[in-house]
Amino acid sequence: MKIYWIKAQAPRRVLALVKHLGAQAEFIETSRALKTPEFAALNPNMKAPVLVDDDLVLWESNAIMAHLCIRESCDMWPARDPQEQVEVIRWLSWNDCHWAPAVGPFYFEHIVKRTFGFGTPDRAALVGKVPNLKTFAAVLDGHLRSRTHVACDRLTIADFALASMATDWRDAEMPLEAFPNVVRWLDNLMRLPAWADPWPQAQSAAA
Repeated sequence: MKIYWIKAQAPRRVLALVKHLGAQAEFIETSRALKTPEFAALNPNMKAPVLVDDDLVLWESNAIMAHLCIRESCDMWPARDPQEQVEVIRWLSWNDCHWAPAVGPFYFEHIVKRTFGFGTPDRAALVGKVPNLKTFAAVLDGHLRSRTHVACDRLTIADFALASMATDWRDAEMPLEAFPNVVRWLDNLMRLPAWADPWPQAQSAAA
């Protein structure tokens, strides 16, 4: 199994899950190859991550995480429980439609720019983004008031999806201090070794 990755939020989910599950994979850092014809043949969107597992070529991090859980017989994707699947999908959808767009600008300005050398954060551009972030942080905070995880009362791929852009909330200057349940949840995830340090140690040249 091969995982094509870059140091960004969507690959982080997949890499953390591979490490958490103890799955065997070859990790191929591909930031310089995303726009090549060879990589476009794997993923026409020319984005990472991509999983290659025998004849299966799979892109989109949530789908890859579900596949990994099925492959490794892990209930972080509840393959045998349709109602739990619905619950996880609800939160994956909420992340894509609401949470990720709310935290994404902060993640981009403070994390992506630094990682890829795109310049300094434009804090002025983030001022108008604060109300939207607080709106959806309040939703998540209320949901987590009596819960330790986002879905199914246990660790699922929904936790990894929602946390991927918010884990570095302090460095990203996200105004989450007023949402203690969100902070508690994020801090607890950082106690997972695979989540705290998901990045492969040895990097292969992109194919």
